[in-house]
Amino acid sequence: MKLKNKKSALTENQGIERPEIISAISVEQIQQFRKIQPSSEELVNGILSGNITALSRAITLVESTNVLHLEKANEVINACLIHANKSIRIGITGVPGVGKSTFIEAFGKNLTGLGKKVAVLAVDPSSTISHGSILGDKTRMEELVKDNNAYIRPSASGETLGGVARKTRETITLCEAAGFDTIIIETVGVGQSETAVHSMVDFFLLLKISGAGDELQGIKRGIMEMADAIVINKADGDNVRKANLAKTEFNRALHLFPAKKSGWTPTTSTCSAITHDGISEVWKTISDFTALTKSNNYFFEKRKEQNQYWMLETINEQLKANFFNHPEIDKLLEENKKAVANDEISPFAAAQILLEKYFKK
Repeated sequence: MKLKNKKSALTENQGIERPEIISAISVEQIQQFRKIQPSSEELVNGILSGNITALSRAITLVESTNVLHLEKANEVINACLIHANKSIRIGITGVPGVGKSTFIEAFGKNLTGLGKKVAVLAVDPSSTISHGSILGDKTRMEELVKDNNAYIRPSASGETLGGVARKTRETITLCEAAGFDTIIIETVGVGQSETAVHSMVDFFLLLKISGAGDELQGIKRGIMEMADAIVINKADGDNVRKANLAKTEFNRALHLFPAKKSGWTPTTSTCSAITHDGISEVWKTISDFTALTKSNNYFFEKRKEQNQYWMLETINEQLKANFFNHPEIDKLLEENKKAVANDEISPFAAAQILLEKYFKK
């Protein structure tokens, strides 16, 4: 028998409308505030006083491709230079899945516990298809991001080799001027591109995990030669024995490499970012390295070489940008790309035509 008055289980009883949780007035005030652009002097004063909002705004200017923003960013950076160079810069790399973010959070908390001010510049890989990035490093470092003595700035790698270039290098200067004495750069972790990070840090830390078969792979030689320390992460639970075996293998491998100019002998150790075992020992290793390289003057000479390197890199980057942004080149480039694709001209001859046109402009 069919019940005519039976109500559907999906029937919704009329209730009270949900109140607005966002104030339209507050939204408008925030939007108006963001439209106000502080002057270079205001940004510099804010940075020097440790204002995180001013620091973040200045970094945004550095990362911008707008010509006007670039001029303003240079003014801020030049004013901050005299207050920089008072930190230890640490590059941390490792293959995806090695636990870089978890390690950095544990390591960062250890440092803030010692009274350090830590800035983490996390480079997030950009998609080659959509050119977007997740920028989820703050989410993965949920404890460190709440620490008043820590600052986390995720940035998209873009098309730059290693995900770092002038933007990251100048961000370091701004963070140092803001009072951060320990700068950590987390890299994309893709191999050859780590050279870019190595050229802007004082200490280069390579994170590894046991059982990955890396001990005997010659392809890793380049990264291992750059490393000042190798740390086997995830040395906890049933993985402790494997981690210690990996430590022994890596230690043997390091003895095959030539001695470093710094006079430092690279170390190997194990740690667990989960249990925090071995984390404090990593900082002791970095402190020992800093003391040695400052005593033999390598620390300061290396920074001078890095400054010169990034001057030349900036020239290369600017020349490239000027070339591709030139209107005549833009038109001629499309014509030559089609000709190259149709085998009407060789890529090298087409490049020569474009370069000659640019330099005769």
